[in-house]
Amino acid sequence: MKEDYLDDLLTIPFIYSPQISPDGKYLAYSWRNINPNIDVFYVLTDASSKPVALSNTPEMTIVRHFYPKSDAVLVGEDKSRNERVRLFRINLDNPLEMIPLTMDTPPFFLRGGRIDPSEKWLIYGANYSLSEKKEIEPTYIYKHNLDTDEMVCLAKPDKPTWLFPDLSKDGQNILYSRKKYHPKGEQKWVVDIDGDQDREILNFGEKARVFASWLPDSKRIVFLTDTKENIEQKHYSLGIFNIESEEIIWIIDDPSRSIEDFSVPRIGNYFLVSEYEKSKEEVSIINMETLQETKLPRIAGNYYPIAPLNSKEWIGKYYSSTQPDDIIKFNIDNIDSMNFKSLTDVWKQTRLQNDDLTAAEDFDWKSHDGVNVHGWLYKPTKTNGKTIIYVHGGPTAHSEDAINSEIQYFTKLGFTVLDPNYRGSTGYGFTFEDSIRDKGWGADEQEDILSGIKTMISRGIAVSGKVGITGTSYGGYSAWFGITKAPFDIVAASAPICGMTDLVIDYNTTRPDLRPLSAEMMGGTPTEVPEIYFERSPINFVQNIQGKLLIIQGGRDPNVSPKNVEEVRKKLIEHKIDYEEYIFEDEGHGILKVKNQKTLFKMLADFFEKSL
Repeated sequence: MKEDYLDDLLTIPFIYSPQISPDGKYLAYSWRNINPNIDVFYVLTDASSKPVALSNTPEMTIVRHFYPKSDAVLVGEDKSRNERVRLFRINLDNPLEMIPLTMDTPPFFLRGGRIDPSEKWLIYGANYSLSEKKEIEPTYIYKHNLDTDEMVCLAKPDKPTWLFPDLSKDGQNILYSRKKYHPKGEQKWVVDIDGDQDREILNFGEKARVFASWLPDSKRIVFLTDTKENIEQKHYSLGIFNIESEEIIWIIDDPSRSIEDFSVPRIGNYFLVSEYEKSKEEVSIINMETLQETKLPRIAGNYYPIAPLNSKEWIGKYYSSTQPDDIIKFNIDNIDSMNFKSLTDVWKQTRLQNDDLTAAEDFDWKSHDGVNVHGWLYKPTKTNGKTIIYVHGGPTAHSEDAINSEIQYFTKLGFTVLDPNYRGSTGYGFTFEDSIRDKGWGADEQEDILSGIKTMISRGIAVSGKVGITGTSYGGYSAWFGITKAPFDIVAASAPICGMTDLVIDYNTTRPDLRPLSAEMMGGTPTEVPEIYFERSPINFVQNIQGKLLIIQGGRDPNVSPKNVEEVRKKLIEHKIDYEEYIFEDEGHGILKVKNQKTLFKMLADFFEKSL
């Protein structure tokens, strides 16, 4: 029965990167667990037909954007799970034919992808120097001639940063990010399509963060910043910048509102603002012309508007821990899940039903210093007396009331699971997310997780010596931290997945555009603050391990490279620490393929069953 349940569980679909077509007739999205990996589909927004597969490959294929004429989509394929993405065109009237636009397995990491209105140019970022013909640390802005394959460099930031070039609707300007002064700070720049004018437009201070996107008029930019008039704030302010007049209009500047995000639909006359309470999202729709704000009510589960079909009807995404990801049509005057119209018929895509899934419950506790922490608790119908702590990655992300197949499998087997949103997680306001930067990785946020375990034990939910920990990426780092720093009665077993072991090695071997994140979080580079990198690296404390250890890694991971495992393996052998290890040679950062997830989930469950 457990084998059958796992097979059924891996039929639950997950939706990523939904994109509305410029004419509003189609919605394209990437769908996982329909095919063996992740593929691109589209559906008519009038709900008159079933979803149509645009790709069917053994690789991870993510939709980027629609072409301006709404007759094709731009997709990126991570062919080898090494994140060296190739871009393709797929015509809606000729599904499954992927027309290559960029080189196969490029000698750089390609960022973003937009087609200009003439459909002559493809815009993207790449950490590549044309003149030197080699990979570099900074990401340059390129336009790629789709007729000749010529790459033309438009802008050359001098420092690496995480950027996705944002092409204005009229195709004349590209918005992008730079980090000129401090790893935490960010500035917004605009370069024109010919590369003649490249200028800074938004700079609120050396350490100021700013997030921005074009409005459809191609003259205004909506943005969030944590700094005004060179004064750092404990909240984000929302404004609109006019690139012609260089004037700023502040739309929302309220310390009592926990605004963390915004988005601009590709169609319509609105932009969306998101604020949170305990990771539960509340969305406001703002009219771009009148600036009138309409707050949408919270309901059980989560829904997010994607784009308007008219003044009242919207396309959105709906999900919860007992509701698979669904694309829905709904009326903003009558927000009720019973009235949502499904465009994907998601319950027909899986063999499970609502009552086969375990619902997430709110769980609150206080950390070592009195800070309030929240997470999601999953209680099995019949407990085996053992507990697993599942730690999300990021760290600046958060776990929601949403289906996590790994957690669902654990609870079906009798494990109690806690999914903590530790300090640094989004979804809890600016101060909570920003606080991880106070001491850096491997400090208060790890105490939040360990305090959650202690609270579960004190409340009789978990049993001392029968608690294990796992997670991927930063969750893998947390699993390493737990087994090397916590006593056996708190963490008795650990299964880190693609987790950093040595933060110096990770800094030197990760993707160049990810290094600023480490420097931001740690207060500098390994050269600048070597003592912090040493103290926060689990590899230096493996001699403390008392519990059981299972190491899992993607063999092609360019984010947390396999070098992390190679080096920690030497230390474990040196200190005669027993461990198990499994490398998924055909995976990258995280284990995503259906066949591999089945192997992984069984391996984890068996490991924790025998170790706790």
